[in-house]
Amino acid sequence: MTDLGCDLLLVDVHAATMRPGGVPYGAVRDAAIALRDGAIVYAGPRTGLPPGLTAATVLEGRGAWVTPGLIDCHTHLVYAGNRVDEYERRRLGVTYEQIAHEGGGIAAQSLPRMLSLAAEGVTTVEVKSGYGLDAVSELKQLRVARRLARDAGVDVRTTLLAAHALPPEFAGRAEDYIDLVCAQMIPAAVAAGLADAVDAYCETIGFTPAQAQRVFDAARAHGLPVKLHADQLSDMGGGAQAAAAGALSADHLEYTNEAGVAAMAAAGTVAVLLPGAFYTLRETKVPPIAALRAHCVPMAVSTDCNPGTSPAVSLLLMLNMACTLFRLTPEEALAGATVHAAGALGLGDRGTITVGAKADLACWDIAAPAELAYRLGGNPCVGVIRDGRVARWRT
Repeated sequence: MTDLGCDLLLVDVHAATMRPGGVPYGAVRDAAIALRDGAIVYAGPRTGLPPGLTAATVLEGRGAWVTPGLIDCHTHLVYAGNRVDEYERRRLGVTYEQIAHEGGGIAAQSLPRMLSLAAEGVTTVEVKSGYGLDAVSELKQLRVARRLARDAGVDVRTTLLAAHALPPEFAGRAEDYIDLVCAQMIPAAVAAGLADAVDAYCETIGFTPAQAQRVFDAARAHGLPVKLHADQLSDMGGGAQAAAAGALSADHLEYTNEAGVAAMAAAGTVAVLLPGAFYTLRETKVPPIAALRAHCVPMAVSTDCNPGTSPAVSLLLMLNMACTLFRLTPEEALAGATVHAAGALGLGDRGTITVGAKADLACWDIAAPAELAYRLGGNPCVGVIRDGRVARWRT
């Protein structure tokens, strides 16, 4: 720091910086974190603060832990009502595939869900469309998602998932619907400035790899990065396809084979693990965690908040599920909701506590970072800083 003034200085805290290498969690005990103009300008031992540093505001953490603001990198959060009837039917033996083939409809009514995430220290949320399935409704979902950023005080990234399911009026005409997605919906979303990325659902009950590729090609032609719902219910080669397309992420991955994992590693595609859907669907095929580790594929963790297969509004609960169901370590789980979640959204400016990073931070009344994955229920978040401004702080 050549200029010794900052807007905000956090002291009497421990920092889980999530910087890779070195000590677990990138932990710095008795840390200080200085913020200026929405960015981190110092993060390290309190004893290392530059002499003469001044701060407009000093916050005392009273021994709390500070992490990067959490990032929920895969949600379908904008919808209305619920699908508790489907939940009950699945408990009675009706399969997810049967219900999907019967269709369904969902609009947007979502602020309470977003506020629940924000209360747990989530500062960035990805929201997908995919429940409208026509140009007007898909864009409406994306507009609602953008509005939530203002209303809930979070950073929202929007993803066009028009290739989510086949509308009833296109029964037997999937290629015609993909024509519509590529020729009308993607250009309209780009023209309106409403999409940060494009996703597709490649599965036996969704779209074929060839159809997903058409969506990818149209997205890239309009300058948008891509993501893929991949290999959730069967091995469709989704991991490898996502990697070949240079996708930011491949999500679900229960049935991805090792060749797909290796391809993702080579391409830098992030694996997004969604234990809420795994749990709700009572899936038994665990994602290839050992292969992902062996090939050093970054693993993100997200809620998959949606009304049908993961009605979850707690990212902290997903950290626990990722450890319990998928055997991640608590450190891997927290990295999955910070630095690797940022990677899954193509956001290199956040997810760690490091000089130059976006000043999104969460403060926790915990004795150790592993507690964030340990608890079943409860919310130890006692402070949130977003864009270098205090949203709330422990009293």
